[in-house]
Amino acid sequence: MQLALYGHPFSSYTQKVLIALYENSTPFDFRPIGPDSPAHAQEWLRRWPLRKFPLLVDGERDIAETSIIIEYLQLAHPGPVRLLPADPMAALDVRFLDRFFDLHVMNWVQHAVNGALSGDPARRKEGLALATEKLELAYAWLDPLMASRTWAAGAEFTLADCAAAPSLFYADWTSRISGAYPHLQAYRARLLARPSFARAVEDARPYRPLFPLGAPDRD
Repeated sequence: MQLALYGHPFSSYTQKVLIALYENSTPFDFRPIGPDSPAHAQEWLRRWPLRKFPLLVDGERDIAETSIIIEYLQLAHPGPVRLLPADPMAALDVRFLDRFFDLHVMNWVQHAVNGALSGDPARRKEGLALATEKLELAYAWLDPLMASRTWAAGAEFTLADCAAAPSLFYADWTSRISGAYPHLQAYRARLLARPSFARAVEDARPYRPLFPLGAPDRD
């Protein structure tokens, strides 16, 4: 039975898993969740009532949480691109960076988005201000790290880059990565040029008006 992925093309975490699937040309059935596909939403909620996507379905097995999904894909459906190194210490570095992008970048983007979605001007202002402060800290840490690296963990594209691509994509929309961080700017540009992420970005393009902070006319 072919893999099935429940999610939304504009969701950063759905994109994270899509990148991994596209990297290895893994066959799967994408089941978008939205008003045009109520049956998908019903089945998704039956399988995962915590209401978080994406959700990967492999036969009767349901796999939630993006990092776990990508590790599962490597174990159960491996391809030519190994997204977790075989060396345990190298894999630990990749997992750390994966957590960094999810927790210290994307988490603060979501904080700003939630403030904007509240409809409360005060919450919108607070959410954006705190997100900007926290993202600047993340940018300042990441920039020197990327000075001598092609990808997040070194020379190879990994799970960490699957997390970094949508995180930095939306973070730059939330609080622009300034010229003070040239290495991080260059890394974001490399991610956008990566065919797997470029495909995810293009698939999500029709949904840009949904970005509550206002999607910039770029990327």
